[in-house]
Amino acid sequence: MALDHVNIYALRDMAGWTLVDTGFDSRKARGIWADLLAGPLGGDPVTRVIATHHHPDHIGLAGWFVENGAALLTTRTAWLMARMLVLDEQERPTAETLGFWRSAGMEPGLLAQRAQERPFNFADMVHALPLGYTRIAEGDVITAGGRDWHVRIGHGHAPEHATLWSDGDDLVLGGDQLLPSISPNLGVYATEPNADPVREWLESCSAFQPHATEDQLILPGHKLPYCGLPDRLRQMIENHHGALDRLRGHLSVPRTAAECFAPLFKRKIDAGTYGLALVESLAHLNHLLALEEITREKRGDGAWVWQMKGK
Repeated sequence: MALDHVNIYALRDMAGWTLVDTGFDSRKARGIWADLLAGPLGGDPVTRVIATHHHPDHIGLAGWFVENGAALLTTRTAWLMARMLVLDEQERPTAETLGFWRSAGMEPGLLAQRAQERPFNFADMVHALPLGYTRIAEGDVITAGGRDWHVRIGHGHAPEHATLWSDGDDLVLGGDQLLPSISPNLGVYATEPNADPVREWLESCSAFQPHATEDQLILPGHKLPYCGLPDRLRQMIENHHGALDRLRGHLSVPRTAAECFAPLFKRKIDAGTYGLALVESLAHLNHLLALEEITREKRGDGAWVWQMKGK
């Protein structure tokens, strides 16, 4: 993967360790955990896993830790999404998925190639989730590592993404909701093709602003810890407004979602990033459609073409 790591946090409790996220379920990841448990974690057990959201690099080994005696804490939507997706294993893309890619304007040759390939399955990198879990929600307080953590929920990158804000000092466990130099993917998928994650993301960033201070140390799900959250939240909001403005100019003529990469991304989109670029392109188009600024019309080949109103 282009993003080749995930940050995991271990909080020391009297009975053992509370982990915030886990990494993928892979042979390599299990080997890393075996070394950590025997070494830096002193052989003490993992008693709880707090999963910030349902994405595989964050919840992948949660079920494995549960089988070894840990309790799982996460939001209801994160648990439901992860448990459902682990059970949904496909050898080839479904007809719905192929139709979704076609409607996004995926190039016919690439579409034909992907139709014959095994798609990424959640079960490839996520251990089976337990039947039972402990729900966390907005406004809850979790005690871990000698601190009380206030749960604040964000949306857009993942539904019901939990962030943890320490009550006694300036630590914030931000997951993928509060990343530093990169922007998390805001994607639209075949499961909810008319979703508007850009709106949810912008609203979440605004909701976090009253709680943000310059002195907080943000411990993110990727990249390095950082300070200056008020500026970072403003930057994340402005980045998407800027992308939307560039997209408006690009839609002076009809475009498919696959033809909208240039105004949205400041890097070359290759085979490894094509899928993420496509779903994020759709997210921004859906947002402008919800604002009633653009129209869309389905071509004979099944692709939606989008254009500014009045053009």
